[in-house]
Amino acid sequence: MLRVKDPKASLKYYEFLGMKQVNKLSYPDNKFDLYFLAYDSPQAVSSGHHWSDREGILELTHNYGSEQDDNFKVANGNSEPGKGFGHLCVSVDNIQAACQRIEDAGYKFQKKLTDGRMRSIAFALDPDGYWVEIIGQNPVEKTEGVKETKLEKYRFNHTMLRVKSAEASLKFYQELMGMTLMRTSENKDNGFNLYFLGYPGSKGVPTQSANGVNPVADREGLLELTWNYGTEKDESFKYHDGNSEPQGFGHICVSVDDLDAACKRFEDEKIQWKKRLTDGRMKNVAFILDPDGYWIEVIQNEKMKRTSNW
Repeated sequence: MLRVKDPKASLKYYEFLGMKQVNKLSYPDNKFDLYFLAYDSPQAVSSGHHWSDREGILELTHNYGSEQDDNFKVANGNSEPGKGFGHLCVSVDNIQAACQRIEDAGYKFQKKLTDGRMRSIAFALDPDGYWVEIIGQNPVEKTEGVKETKLEKYRFNHTMLRVKSAEASLKFYQELMGMTLMRTSENKDNGFNLYFLGYPGSKGVPTQSANGVNPVADREGLLELTWNYGTEKDESFKYHDGNSEPQGFGHICVSVDDLDAACKRFEDEKIQWKKRLTDGRMKNVAFILDPDGYWIEVIQNEKMKRTSNW
């Protein structure tokens, strides 16, 4: 979940990237709306699914009036104070053509393909300054000179969070959240590792890429954990969860087969809670905390068990 200043601008941007609004929840008494976007073409991974049964879905939160506040600005997670969340990622068919299309539309970049040493990734900026990584589903040398890009092939690949301890976070997400480590990228010269986790389902865990690129580039809904060497040794080190000031990123979300049973298991495992099912007025959502204090929303997968009319 990302907080946004102006939903019209944000919706226009993500729809330009090929996403579709698949649900909207309005809470006028509490003065906020939630927008849910996903890739929904016939070629999409979760085409036509209920919004709670998607492998990759983006939630945007709009608090009424922020679009009229000249001083309102979110923390994008990549500078202090507020460093923690890093970026969203969209994988595309032809990365040069996709980036050119974004640039031609007048949108800005944090890093263009031609910037720096890494010529296979780019970082576009959404209207609030959140970073959107663009990666290719095909080798860059094979898509050089290709002028067309097809939105129906795009994927909402992952969300990146920085973590203090790789060991603690990997243990949490694998053993307690049931995720599978699908890819590890070690960058020893630069002092950091990247870990990609998700729920592989019937596709299983890729052992290699069919086309020589990132083997998980065709997946959706992955979680990327970035670990910078040595942070685990600093007792005072802490990343920002995005929910205290300055605000921006809010949470990731996992939908489960049986919400009551999942929460009972979390209770038995002595997981730290932000909100139990029984807390507050919303009895159909819970929030737990990961080792860095990032919020994880837990909801019912409505395809598996119908519990809520949303």
